[in-house]
Amino acid sequence: MAPGNVPCVPGILTPSAVLATVRSIAATQEPSGAIPWFTGGHVDPWDHVESAMALSAGGLRAEAEAAYEWSRRTQRADGSWPMQVREGVVEDAGADTNFCAYIAVGVWHHLRVTGDADFAHRMWPVVRQAIDFVLGLQAERGEIYWAGDQNGGILPEALLSGCSSIHHSLRCALALATYVDRPQPEWEVALGRLAHALRHHPDSFVDKRRYSMDWYYPVLGGVLRGQAGRDRLWERWRHFVLDELGARCVDDHPWVTGAETCELALSLDAVGEVDLARDLLAAMQHLRDPDGSYWTGLVYSDDKRWPEERTTWTGAAVVLAADALSGTTPASDIFRADELPTGLAIDGTRCGCRSLYATGAPG
Repeated sequence: MAPGNVPCVPGILTPSAVLATVRSIAATQEPSGAIPWFTGGHVDPWDHVESAMALSAGGLRAEAEAAYEWSRRTQRADGSWPMQVREGVVEDAGADTNFCAYIAVGVWHHLRVTGDADFAHRMWPVVRQAIDFVLGLQAERGEIYWAGDQNGGILPEALLSGCSSIHHSLRCALALATYVDRPQPEWEVALGRLAHALRHHPDSFVDKRRYSMDWYYPVLGGVLRGQAGRDRLWERWRHFVLDELGARCVDDHPWVTGAETCELALSLDAVGEVDLARDLLAAMQHLRDPDGSYWTGLVYSDDKRWPEERTTWTGAAVVLAADALSGTTPASDIFRADELPTGLAIDGTRCGCRSLYATGAPG
C-alpha cells in the first residue's frame, strides 16, 4: 500500500512511519495467520485481533484476513478460544470472556475498512458463537464473569476494564447482526444489563483501581460519553499521566506503557479532547524503535525499557490511535462508536441501585 493511503498525524507520525509499524506487525505474523506478541511469543485472542485491526487500517488486507481466518479456524465448539497459544500449542486452555468477545470489534472494523460483504457473512457465525459463549457467563445483575476454566467451570469474578471492553464488543456485534440481517434481541437485553451494572453496581467488580485500564476503559468501551466521560478522566489524571512520557500502567509504579497511553488517547478522542489525545500520542514516541515497532514500556526512574519486548499490540494501538486522530479509514471512528447500537435501557429505579458514574452515556 502506498504511504499516502495510511493513517498519519502531522508533526507526530508520517504515513511512512505508520506503514513501517504496520509492516513490523506483519513481519511477526506466523504462517498460520496468528499474530503473537512478538516473534516466538504467545498468541492471545484479544491482542491478535487488535493487531489484525492495525493491519486493516494500514492497508495490509490479505494479512488481516489471514489473521481473521486463523480466528475462524481455531474457534472451539463452544465459541471460545484458549487464553494462550504458542506456535500452535495451547499453553492455557481457559477462556477469557473479554478476549473472546473482541472478535466482534475486529470483524466490524474490517468490514468498515473494506466494505467486504462476503467477509462479514463468512465471519458472522464466528462472532455469533463467540458472543453467545460470552453471554453464557453473564451474572444475574448484568456483569460478565471474566473467565471459564478448561473444564467448563466459571471463575465468578467480573473485571471493570474487561466488561467495559465487552460493552464495546456487544455494540459492534449488534451492528454486524443488523448488517447481515440476523437480529439478536437477546443481545440487546444483555447489553443493557451490562451497561447498567457498569454504571450503577461498582460492587459487582473486583477492585483494580490501581491499574490505569480500570480508570479509562469505561470511557474507551463507550459506557461513558460527554461530560461524564471527561469527568471520569480528569478524576485520576494526575495519578496516571506524565506529560512528557505517557500514561502509567499502574498508579504506584514508575512505569509508562505505550498501549495504555494510546488507549487513553483513543478515550480522549471519544469525548472530544483531541488536542490532549495528540499530546499523548506524541509523548509515547520515545518507545519507537527504528524499524517502526514499539517497546512495551519504560521504567522512567531507571530510564530502562521493560519488559524488553517490542509487542505487536503496542504498535497496533499506535496505528489505531493515529487513524482515530486522522480520520483516514472509514473505521477510524470505531471507538467513538457514535452510530453503534446501545442496547435495551434498564430501569434502575426498581433495584434501588446507586450510580457509579454520572449519567451522560449511551445505553
